[in-house]
Amino acid sequence: MKVLVLTLSVTLLPLAAAAVEPDAGRFQLEKSGDHFVRLDRQTGSMSICQDKDGALVCRMAADERAAYEDELDRLAKRVTALEQGGVIQRALPSDAEVDRSISIMERMMKSFMGMVKEFQAEENTNPLPQKT
Repeated sequence: MKVLVLTLSVTLLPLAAAAVEPDAGRFQLEKSGDHFVRLDRQTGSMSICQDKDGALVCRMAADERAAYEDELDRLAKRVTALEQGGVIQRALPSDAEVDRSISIMERMMKSFMGMVKEFQAEENTNPLPQKT
């Protein structure tokens, strides 16, 4: 029985370790002077890392930073071009559209003023009682 448990343990232990860390070989660290160079084996990107207060702090390498800045500049130019060229130039309404809008407003105002006159006439014929 002990042999069976020992055999299964030896066989399954590497599989369990592989399941816990599937990308254990993804990064490679190399010491270079007072810092480390981290290589991402999947993407090929490199980062400069330093030990600060017991933690490894990484930042982009100079060539990656330059590519990042170039992409930001390209996107900023694109946004500027879209903002300037993308403004929709709306045409002014035609005289017929302006006349139609004014006639609608005139009818609405005449209707409203007619209701106001009705309320005033009603108030004059039936004054409210004094409550004071």
